[in-house]
Amino acid sequence: MPRIVSIQFNTAGKLYDFNAGTLDVSPRDKVVVETERGISVGTVLSLPKEISESETNPGLVTIRRLATQADLDTLKQNELKEKEAYEFCNRRIIERNMQMKLVRVEYLFDGSKSIFFFTADGRVDFRDLVKDLAHAFHTRIEMRQIGVRDESKMIGGIGICGRELCCCSFLRDFQPVSVKMAKEQNLALNPTKISGQCGRLLCCLDYEYSTYCGLRKTFPKCGKRVNTVSVSGIVEKMNILTGNISLRMDDGKIVCIKRTEITSESENIPKKSDSSADAPANFKARENRGNRPERSASKPQIERTESLKPEAPVTVKETENVSQKPEGQQKTARKKNRSRKHGHRKPAGDNANSPNGTNTTPK
Repeated sequence: MPRIVSIQFNTAGKLYDFNAGTLDVSPRDKVVVETERGISVGTVLSLPKEISESETNPGLVTIRRLATQADLDTLKQNELKEKEAYEFCNRRIIERNMQMKLVRVEYLFDGSKSIFFFTADGRVDFRDLVKDLAHAFHTRIEMRQIGVRDESKMIGGIGICGRELCCCSFLRDFQPVSVKMAKEQNLALNPTKISGQCGRLLCCLDYEYSTYCGLRKTFPKCGKRVNTVSVSGIVEKMNILTGNISLRMDDGKIVCIKRTEITSESENIPKKSDSSADAPANFKARENRGNRPERSASKPQIERTESLKPEAPVTVKETENVSQKPEGQQKTARKKNRSRKHGHRKPAGDNANSPNGTNTTPK
C-alpha cells in the first residue's frame, strides 16, 4: 500500500502529497523530490499514512532520497546566487527606469533555471532586461508577476498586532475578505486600522466572522422594540461578546440590559392614536373646515368679480355710456371695457366719446 506524506518547499507554502515508498521519513526531514519545475528539496510535515490503491492518485510521485549534506551545501550556494542575482537585476531596473519592483529571486536546485518575482501596476516590457540577465548568469530566465499579497508572503513583516504576518508564518492559502466582515464585528471602518502590510483588508477578519454571525442570530436587530420584565424600548446598539444591549426608552433614556433579560420582541411600528386630543391644532382646523356646509358655486365668483372691478363712479359711468349706444356700438364698448378690466392700457389717441371707437384726432 502507498505511504503518503505532505511536503512543503517554502515556509507556509502549499502542501503537496508524495509517496514515501520504503523510506523511513519523519516530520522536518529534508528530502529530494522531482517536481514539474525539476529537482527540488522539500521538508516533510507529516508522518506516512497508508491508503488503499483505489484512493491513490495515479500521478503521485515517489520521493527519491533523503537529503544529504552535499544537497544542503548546494542549497546554501543557491542562496548566495539568489542574492547576487537580486542585486544585479535591481540595478538594471533602475538604470532602465522600468516601472516594476523586484521582490525575490529563486534558483532551482540543479541551477538550470532562475525565477525573478516582481510586482507592477500593469504590463511591463522586460525583453531587454531578460537579455541582460541571461548574458550575466548563463541560465534560463523566467519573469513572473505576482500580487501584493504574495509579495507580503515572500518578504514577511510584523503586523499591527505585534506578531509575524499570518501569510508568512502559517497561512497557506489566501481567503477572500470583504468589508462586510468588519461591519459584522463592529469594527471601525478606518482603512489604516483594517488593512495589512500589503494594503488589502486584514486576513484575520475572516477568523472570527463565522462566530460573530452565529452569535448575532441570538440577538435582536437594531431598531426593534424589545420588552423585559421592568422596561421596554428600542434596541440602540449591542455588544455581542459581552451580551449587553442598549435600549432607548420612550422618554429618551438609554438603559443597558442583558440579552437573557429579554422576554419578547416586536417590530418598531409607531402606534396610531384614535383620540382627537393628541392631534395637532392645524389638523383640527382642517377637520372642522371639512365639516362646513358647501357654498354655492356662484357666490364666490361674484365676490371675485366685484373685487376686480375699479372704483364705483367709473363703473357706473361706463355702464351708462354703453346703454345709450346702439347694439353694434355696445359690443365695441364692451370689448373696450373688457380690455381695461384685464389691465390693458388704452391706446394713445383713442377718443372714448367717438361713436365708432376710431381715432378722430385731426392730422
